[in-house]
Amino acid sequence: MAAAAVGAVFLLVGILGFIPGVTTDYDMLAGAGHHSGAKLFGIFEVSFLHNVVHLVFGVAGVAMARMARTAQTYLIGGGIIYLALWIYGLLIDQDSSANFVPVNDADNWLHFGLGVGMVALGFLTPRLARRESRTDSPIR
Repeated sequence: MAAAAVGAVFLLVGILGFIPGVTTDYDMLAGAGHHSGAKLFGIFEVSFLHNVVHLVFGVAGVAMARMARTAQTYLIGGGIIYLALWIYGLLIDQDSSANFVPVNDADNWLHFGLGVGMVALGFLTPRLARRESRTDSPIR
């Protein structure tokens, strides 16, 4: 359920990134790169590429949520990818062509939170499920 929920949120965010009003300065939405002036909720820099990445992560989360092992792989692997994106965002010059996603400071710290949260969910949810199944078993 955790992977499906995370995937659904990514899908929602990806869709919202294409909606004028929710995304401010929508007329400045670029395909990719640091020149995109569009911001989701007026805070997070987005581009066509950035929105598509969210959609892809969303589809992957929903699809991989069907089995416990793939759900865990999605959460941990996706979390590691977002932590790598956080580090990347901290290291690059945001006004350079290296900022192809694009990201700003708000994106960077959101990516950090997503990464930590997804990895934590990936490691904790199997343990919680095992504990719950033990408490649901009949007393012998």
